[in-house]
Amino acid sequence: MNTCAATDIGAKRTSNQDFYFCSDTPVGILPNLYIVADGMGGHNAGDIASRFCVERFTELVEKSRERTPIQAIEMALKTTNEELIAKANGQKDFEGMGTTFVLATLLDDGSALIANIGDSRLYLINDGIRQITQDHSLVAEMVRNGELKKEEARYHPNKNVVLRALSTQNVVSPDFYRVKVHPGDYLLLCSDGLSDMIEEVEMQKLVNEYEDVEDITRKMVALANENGGKDNITLILIRM
Repeated sequence: MNTCAATDIGAKRTSNQDFYFCSDTPVGILPNLYIVADGMGGHNAGDIASRFCVERFTELVEKSRERTPIQAIEMALKTTNEELIAKANGQKDFEGMGTTFVLATLLDDGSALIANIGDSRLYLINDGIRQITQDHSLVAEMVRNGELKKEEARYHPNKNVVLRALSTQNVVSPDFYRVKVHPGDYLLLCSDGLSDMIEEVEMQKLVNEYEDVEDITRKMVALANENGGKDNITLILIRM
């Protein structure tokens, strides 16, 4: 297994509110752990939210006594969300802050367990490319309801409206997914700063053209910036 992670401020932003965690070694009950979080909020609140949630979540998983990976993830996210609310309580600058959260862990049975909240994504790339997670966003909901075509969603004015996040508003639950992975498969976790700037076909093309995960990662960040770099860009690329 080869992994590479990167984050970039992008071409338009003045601060980076994304945060990631990448460990090929066990974290508590989890055999490995990969997380991408995209912070939201005014001033530096988004930066604080993404960093706090990733760091606190990993601490809780490390100490967890839950018996299954899903239980450990669920309880750690719930506690992290509750502590984020407490952290923001009474601090005006933190009002409305939050973060998306997508994670993956590769289990011993040859499958990947994935959880997500928000619109950061996980893709499975092999002979094709498939988005495994579902965006918790307004336009994604409109696409699922047949109100909007997928190709129209990319440029919709409300495309960045997130309907579910780890935030100061309420405690939310993640969606879980489980997929089989095989030698040569890639898992790509990313913030919308990458997925908004690079078409899925371009992601797969880069994977096909370059073998080294570091080369692919650098090329993806560069292409996202070449295409506008409108947001912070963060990704973790894992090759089985």
